[in-house]
Order: sequence, then structure tokens, then C-alpha cells
Amino acid sequence: MESDLSAFAELVPLDHGLCVLGTLRGDGSIQASVVNAGVVQHPLTGAQVVGLVATGGARKLHNLRADPRATIVARAGWQWATVEGTVDIIGPDDPHTDVDPEALRLLLRDIFRAAGGTHDDWDTYDRVMAEERRAAVLLAPRRTYASLQTG
Repeated sequence: MESDLSAFAELVPLDHGLCVLGTLRGDGSIQASVVNAGVVQHPLTGAQVVGLVATGGARKLHNLRADPRATIVARAGWQWATVEGTVDIIGPDDPHTDVDPEALRLLLRDIFRAAGGTHDDWDTYDRVMAEERRAAVLLAPRRTYASLQTG
């Protein structure tokens, strides 16, 4: 199975990192969310992963805690790239012993920038992320596929 993230990364800047994330509900049906995502380095493994930031208490986090499998699709026009895999969640409600609060703060910034985000006031960004108990969702690719043709 191919797990190269280059096609996905190529599409991220073309539509502001907007992607559709699919997770599994407890009944096996699919829950879909529009998210901003980008390609980042996993803080624990060093591998390239798709990263996104989710609000604490979000349904997608609930679903991913129960079943860490996910699919994400980036698209721009007729071009698209899909990444399937499993996620690690790192955040205030999903702490990891090797990621302290400062490392989490920087990871959330890295994901935001990888998804095309910019900010004029990083202190405010950090405060809002903490207040909203935002978590990093890191999708390790198991399978990728894409169509980069233009129509």
C-alpha cells in the first residue's frame, strides 16, 4: 500500500487546507467533518503524518478515541488526494507522557501553519487553543490515493 503524502501536501495550499475527515460512529456509520489539515512531522515517531486540530469535546474526537481509524480527503477543483490510516490524539484530554504542555502548544501551531494558517497574535492563538482544550489529531497513513488530473 502506498503511503506517500506528497499528493496530499500538494493540494493543501490550493484550498486553504480545507479537507473532509471521516470517522466511524459507534454504530459503524460514517461521520464527516470539514477541517483544516496539513502535513507535519509526528512529534513522537518523526514520520510524516496528516495533522489537524480539533476542539475538545468534538464528536470526531469521541469517535476517534473509540476507533482510531480515519480517512481524510483534500481537494482543489477536480484534483483530490485521500489518506486512510489511524490517528494519535495528543491534547489536554488526551495527554502523552512525552509531550509536555509547551510541546503541545508548539505542535498546535505547527499544524495550523501546515494547513496554511497565519496569525498576527500567537499569544491569543495559544490562549484560545488552551481554553477550547484543542487537541492535535495525527493521522498516520496506511493507504493513500489521488487524482491530480484537472478534469
